[in-house]
Amino acid sequence: MTQPNNPLHGKTLETILVELVDRYGWENLGSRIPIRCFTHDPSIKSSLTFLRKTPWARQKVEELYLKRLGNR
Repeated sequence: MTQPNNPLHGKTLETILVELVDRYGWENLGSRIPIRCFTHDPSIKSSLTFLRKTPWARQKVEELYLKRLGNR
């Protein structure tokens, strides 16, 4: 089943996070979404672990990604 109206379809959380870090850097990302995994010794692996267990944080990351898509 395809989801043509879902811009997150086919994007993994890791892909989304890597693109955001490439665009903003950890420091700026941590100021936009102030969660510890972005502000204290951040890494893709530790952030993915936290985001997969924390739905509200994952939602904030996905919302920022969607905003970024709209501002291309």
